Amino acid sequence: MLQLTNVQIMYDRAIEAVRDVSLTVETGTIVALLGSNGAGKSTLLKAISNVLYPEEGEVLHGDIRFDGADLLGLPADEIVRRGIVHVPEGRRLFPLMSVEENLMMGGFLKSNKELGSDLERVYALFPRLKDRRTAVAGYLSGGEQQMAAIGRALMSKPKLLMLDEPSLGLAPQIIDQIFETIIALNRDEGMSILLVEQNASLALDIASYGYIVENGRVVLDGPSQRIAGNDDVKEFYLGFSEAGAKKNYREVKHYKRRKRWLS
Repeated sequence: MLQLTNVQIMYDRAIEAVRDVSLTVETGTIVALLGSNGAGKSTLLKAISNVLYPEEGEVLHGDIRFDGADLLGLPADEIVRRGIVHVPEGRRLFPLMSVEENLMMGGFLKSNKELGSDLERVYALFPRLKDRRTAVAGYLSGGEQQMAAIGRALMSKPKLLMLDEPSLGLAPQIIDQIFETIIALNRDEGMSILLVEQNASLALDIASYGYIVENGRVVLDGPSQRIAGNDDVKEFYLGFSEAGAKKNYREVKHYKRRKRWLS
């Protein structure tokens, strides 16, 4: 379905953010893209959806293909038409518009008849949004905003849903609800999902395949169970020592000094 091959991304033709990254999202799968802050994860999603330009980012080398077709150079709205929708980090709702108005913006490709049924689908997934449909989006809680951002993306019925840090800043109960919805979309509708997450344990639990990105390049990839069982991943991302004991934050935060896969 989605295939990136040797992608290189630069900002302002001076700062290399991504270096020769290749990854694949097969139809009907959940793929986790993991890494620390600044590793290049969000940049990859922006490149796929072609929204790098506001930050003077550019794909200088490599291929990005979806269902066999080249995506490079296509406008962002055409990429949405082809079935890829991106939920960015920070939700990016229209803060002065209501919840329902935000959702309707996600259905800009649909007829009025389709919009009604698509709204009901979103409200069935997130009943809280139906209760808050007339509320101003800027006054929603963080969890409600994340539900609205995902709901807006679902209005176009994507083939591939790209989620950037959906658990960021949310309470555990809300995170569980969000991830249950992600699982249901994949299981019940066959939707493919590319999931960027810093919560590695949570992401690997629901993904079938994972990639770890550091300093703009893929340093490890494989089936999620195999990655979760990797000693380095356990120590540096899941916070467990080789003996299985939970490590404290002070020990984990200096992991870059000792990563064996970068040697």
